[in-house]
Amino acid sequence: MKTYLFSLALSASSLMCFAQANISPAKKQSKTIAITGAIIHVGNGTVIENGTLLFGNGKIIAVAASGQVPQGDILRINASGKHIYPGFIAATTNLGLTEIEAVKATLDFAEIGDYNSHIRSIVAYNTDSKVPATLRSNGILMAQPTPQGGIISGSSSVVQLDAWNWEDAALRKDDAMHMSWPTTPSFKGYGRPQVTPEVLAERTQTAINQLTSFFAEAKAYAEMGEPEVINTRFEAMKPVFTGKEKLFIAAESQKDIITAVNFAKKFGITPVITGADEAYLIIDFLKANHITVVVKQPHALPNNNDDDVNMPYKNAAILANAGLNVVLSIDGYWQQRNLPFMAGTVSAWGLDKEKALATITLNAAKAMGTAQTTGSIEVGKDATFFISAGDALDMKTNKVEQAFIQGRDINLDNLHKQLDKKFSDKYAVEKQ
Repeated sequence: MKTYLFSLALSASSLMCFAQANISPAKKQSKTIAITGAIIHVGNGTVIENGTLLFGNGKIIAVAASGQVPQGDILRINASGKHIYPGFIAATTNLGLTEIEAVKATLDFAEIGDYNSHIRSIVAYNTDSKVPATLRSNGILMAQPTPQGGIISGSSSVVQLDAWNWEDAALRKDDAMHMSWPTTPSFKGYGRPQVTPEVLAERTQTAINQLTSFFAEAKAYAEMGEPEVINTRFEAMKPVFTGKEKLFIAAESQKDIITAVNFAKKFGITPVITGADEAYLIIDFLKANHITVVVKQPHALPNNNDDDVNMPYKNAAILANAGLNVVLSIDGYWQQRNLPFMAGTVSAWGLDKEKALATITLNAAKAMGTAQTTGSIEVGKDATFFISAGDALDMKTNKVEQAFIQGRDINLDNLHKQLDKKFSDKYAVEKQ
């Protein structure tokens, strides 16, 4: 009975909490808009001082330094001294697939089993989540909701964060298949493993053998034409072998990264490596194989006891300065609002500020296959960007004043702002 009452109380408090922040998606752009006088951070390393940005019908029409604004029915926005950035992209996140970590019914980011190639995160993406609104206020306007769990977790998709439903949100459906490379557990510190290292290594090799068998069967299935009997798991792998869908492999150690890349090459696939704590030790190998690396957030502990304590801060800079395409990510969903500040940390530890910006804009778009329409402020691309009063990679000066997704002027209100106003007003009244 006590458990039942506690559940009711939790549900009631959750409903009360999420009764606020009911923000409707913005309407389609109806008038051409010109923003003048801004410092435009294109996203490809270029910065335009005193720039003019013209966009209409959701697309960027012109980007120039002190450009002339055409005459006619055009809405003009003076952004003198302010900054314009392309919308930030949250990579490999379970955003929209989970809402409250303590409430199991809101967790929809993982399935039972090891081989779930048929799982598509996009159909579970929750556009009614209250979390994306908090991200938009810091400039994160797009994301890659990603399934987790097992060896092959399923397909991610790229979405924009202002939509009525997942169909409207989708920018690219099924952009990548995600998998985790089988790894032998390592035990650090106190405590003894229940089995010997030899047994653990044997289990890992068995898992790799099973994975190899799965890929071989899936590739044969993809090459056989129209099968008489549909195998949904193998059917979902077809785009991976044809190159229409990328393969993201989570691997941390240099040994696992090399093994994972060579494994993918056997099947004609150039993978994207995620995690990659020890990628800096095999830069030449990664460059030779044209590997994109999605690194973890820099605000973390080193992977190994004898690593440089500052390596998480420097990892992205070491890889990017060596010529690799590097994407910055944050685990989970509730910390995603700090993504631009992680890029700011990377820029403080050896990476040029505009290259650090690219790790959460154009580099991410390239990794996800959406660079034709997103990731930078260039003519012909989606008008997905925001205006900040200061440096958006610095938490002290990031102040998003206006944001546009595909030309739509979106509402920047959110639950955090509403609660702040509510209690600020309350204590202001009490002091009177």
